Amino acid sequence: MYTFSSKLKTFSFVLMIIGILGIGYGFLTAPKTIQDVETILKEEEAHHEGGHEAASTHEAASTEHSPAVTHEEAVAETAHDTITKDTVTVVTVAELSHAEHVENNAEAHADEHAEHAEHVFHQLQNKPWAALYVASIFFLLITMGVLAFYAIQQVAQAGWSPVLFRVMQGITAYLPIISVVFFVVLLLSGFHINHLFVWMKEGVTDPNSPNYDEIIAGKSGYLNFAFWISRAAIFLLGWNVYRYLSRKNCLAQDESNDDLFYKKNFKMSAAFLVFFIVSESIMAWDWIMSLDPHWFSTLFGWYVFASFFVSGITVIQMVTIYLKSKGYLENVNSSHIHDLSKFMFGISVFWTYLWFSQFMLIWYANIPEEVTYFKTRIELYNLPFFGAFVMNFIFPILLLINSDFKRIYWIVVMGGIIILAGHYIDFFNMIMPATVGDRWFIGIPEIASLLFFFGLFIFVVFSALTKAPLVPKRNPFIEESKHFHY
Repeated sequence: MYTFSSKLKTFSFVLMIIGILGIGYGFLTAPKTIQDVETILKEEEAHHEGGHEAASTHEAASTEHSPAVTHEEAVAETAHDTITKDTVTVVTVAELSHAEHVENNAEAHADEHAEHAEHVFHQLQNKPWAALYVASIFFLLITMGVLAFYAIQQVAQAGWSPVLFRVMQGITAYLPIISVVFFVVLLLSGFHINHLFVWMKEGVTDPNSPNYDEIIAGKSGYLNFAFWISRAAIFLLGWNVYRYLSRKNCLAQDESNDDLFYKKNFKMSAAFLVFFIVSESIMAWDWIMSLDPHWFSTLFGWYVFASFFVSGITVIQMVTIYLKSKGYLENVNSSHIHDLSKFMFGISVFWTYLWFSQFMLIWYANIPEEVTYFKTRIELYNLPFFGAFVMNFIFPILLLINSDFKRIYWIVVMGGIIILAGHYIDFFNMIMPATVGDRWFIGIPEIASLLFFFGLFIFVVFSALTKAPLVPKRNPFIEESKHFHY
């Protein structure tokens, strides 16, 4: 039986406390009124103008020693003195017309500035919410990636993986907790506590409203809060029911004299995978793609799946290596580690294929309403956009392509850390441009949200691992798994 060490438990509490404090700081420092935003914009404008003034001073200094008046300027001045005074009347009329034009422009500029200030206000208020949203969905989907991988092993009747089943079950114990947290965040979005989802804005489907959006109105049969939150409830409930029953059957199989509970799990896992692949695609549309309601991609569900699936497998690997380092999982050998590393490597390549396919097809077609998605990310999120590609493809290739490296713990752990960080950045790229625009920054709210959910993850997962033996006794393939070598 695994024993949850007091040091690790204390570490998890410290992470959660730091996370809560950082999340609170993010909400407290977010602007509360338009006046706060006006102050921020004025400071930015003053900083911008300061840069221009410095450039102008430098330019003036460079021309300081040039002749005061050239020959051409002297001729022009003489010609100007010969202009008749009859032009005074024409100039006066022009000045009146110009004054009216300036006044109209000033009004238009004031309206534009007010609209911009309100837009920035919503973006800055969204920032702590968006940070919380990215971290919560990232950890939720990591847990789902583990659950999907576990179900695939059951249906495939894999002989190598049963010694890892309790690790997978321990990780998926996080699913009920993170599901509740995430569902609350979704509810708060629907109650207009934040402005993460543009299509939830009041009047967006009303033709008489100034907020009317024809494209979103055309999708209102699908994108409406009641239907949207109902789908979320069904998906989260379905995933959690499978996790609970599968774990229950697996524990019951340990005390059984036949394979009845194993067969139940096999059938249940097959049904779950059908439900999962449908619900996962719709979930990707609902929770991520609908943040950009004018844009869509038929490849998006698979793309999101690849991202959280490889992250889930990586977490299985990391927890397994940690338990091995503490003297547990004596039946897990380098061949099991090698197989998990192969999945980490292979799904990283699969993710890259989907990343490039989605980007290349949209870029090549060059349809304005499609390319705007990537244009925004390349222009405003250039470093994280291409950084995610490097972290999720280049580094796994360099670290894990060698067969021997797949068995070396420190190399695998280093590759796993890079993969997890890279796929957090991937989710950051999917969510932040639609919620905070160019106001993004990986600061205290983003890091604190990650720390909180990571601390909660450690506490829940390692507490769950203490509840049952780490090796399932009566799985039909357990002996094959114990003696798995190649």
